[in-house]
Amino acid sequence: MSTAAAHPVFSDLYLLTVLAQTRSYTQAARRLAVSKASVSMRIAELERAAGVPLVRRTTRSVTLTEAGQQLADEAHIAFNRIEQSFAGVRDLAGSPRGLVRVTAPVALGRQHVAPTLAAFLRSYPEIRLELDLSDRFVNLAQEGFDLAIRHAHAPPDTHVAWQLCASRSVLVASPDYLRRHGVPAQPADLAQHACLLYLRDTAAQSWSFERKAGRKPGERAIVTVNGPLRANNSEVLREAVLGGLGIGLLPDFTASLLKPRSIVEVLPQWRPQGFFGEHLFAIRPWTPQVPRAVQCLVDHLRASLAGGFALAQT
Repeated sequence: MSTAAAHPVFSDLYLLTVLAQTRSYTQAARRLAVSKASVSMRIAELERAAGVPLVRRTTRSVTLTEAGQQLADEAHIAFNRIEQSFAGVRDLAGSPRGLVRVTAPVALGRQHVAPTLAAFLRSYPEIRLELDLSDRFVNLAQEGFDLAIRHAHAPPDTHVAWQLCASRSVLVASPDYLRRHGVPAQPADLAQHACLLYLRDTAAQSWSFERKAGRKPGERAIVTVNGPLRANNSEVLREAVLGGLGIGLLPDFTASLLKPRSIVEVLPQWRPQGFFGEHLFAIRPWTPQVPRAVQCLVDHLRASLAGGFALAQT
């Protein structure tokens, strides 16, 4: 194959690897900053060059044929090696540079990540950032993100992960709510209270607790809770707690921003279990080499969040 003929084929092969990840002409076009029509035309040209169908198209989905999947898998390995080699050479050029795409939960991103970015970008003027705030768990490789910030108990084994800081869930209510409805003495009492719930897929929701100390340290309790409000954003639940609407289970990075005496920690002798995760991690799809721009951002976040999130004295 001549060099002139190979160039468009190589470009279209890369497009095929992106289509294999996204399973969507629209998403592939968005990733590569081209039109959807261009993606369709270039895949058709690649199929003509290959001499076999590579993609099955329906009105609902895009899948690869056996030949298309084999070609995409082998090309993906090759392009990954090229990308890593190029990143390694580029990192020799001096200052860290390039685009870093980051996703983070809405509340955490607004409250604790975004305020640190001005200082980071002043320190690294050749790095550009895209910060996508979303509470859904995105597929990093499929959607083209370099880094995700997530609270979890443990990072996935298939990813590179850095622990940023410890995190915990806290059960809180306003003094006004507790005056009107009483203070729960044990987890089972929560069944009789208005509880403000993080939105999950199931209608029923349970909170789990472990006793910190006392006569039975380590004792566990599970209680089914309900209440007037469910939301998929901890800032919304925090405002409802402040408004005296009920008892809320919040991540400490949201509760820590409340003023002293504006809330009271409920059941302080019990530790909420298995809800928001015990650590904040920065994670990225596994690669043999981490680009310097990504590593610089991770180091910045570790330094910025190292102290964790202490609640104001209540």
